[in-house]
Amino acid sequence: MCTIDKLNDRKTKIAFEKRVLGATQHLHTFVKHRLYIAESTGIIPKKLYASNGIIDEAIVKYYEEGYNIDSDVKTIKLKLFKNVVSHLNTLFKKEAFHKTTVSTTSILEEELDDLEESFTVDADLDFVMTEDLNDISYKQNNHHKHLFVYDDKNNSVLNAFEIEEQHLNRSKQILGNLYSWIPLNVSNIIDLLVFGKLSFEEIAIVKNIEVKRVEFIFNEVKDKFKEHID
Repeated sequence: MCTIDKLNDRKTKIAFEKRVLGATQHLHTFVKHRLYIAESTGIIPKKLYASNGIIDEAIVKYYEEGYNIDSDVKTIKLKLFKNVVSHLNTLFKKEAFHKTTVSTTSILEEELDDLEESFTVDADLDFVMTEDLNDISYKQNNHHKHLFVYDDKNNSVLNAFEIEEQHLNRSKQILGNLYSWIPLNVSNIIDLLVFGKLSFEEIAIVKNIEVKRVEFIFNEVKDKFKEHID
């Protein structure tokens, strides 16, 4: 390879690596929030996992599986999100099955039961059953739900739900209940939109489901949430 070819090849590689870096812009915010929700609802131990490690693994997997060095930022971004979502799903399942205390094991087993009942038969539990979304509730008398006070200083979720200012304080009080009650893969879609800054179309690609299903899930959760603050 001549010197010019080497320089061009190096420039191409550097340009690609910059696109990979640019594709992670909102990944950190998304992963941090997913870990926060998993910690707050008792799925994983607090402060055991960090977003950097999970994203690094997603990038490594991206390279290992083979890639097109001419891929644009959007293509890279969606692939990295897909890798991260898959990794988190596996991680949450693994943690749930390896809890040692009797009380926590019982809680997490029921949580997994809820997950499996909420989706059609699919290897990644990615398809949400319509009828289950109609049963979203905020009852606080079920012993296996971890209720927590949700900390959202920027009102990110509430803004996405178009909550009016006069309802913000009450909404914050029950937002933790929302994340405690909806299945993980439902809240995952909410977080991909709110914190991952993905469009409905992009989420559909990441989750491998139809766009109209993504829209339905988001609107259903938003409407159910609003019903409980009115």
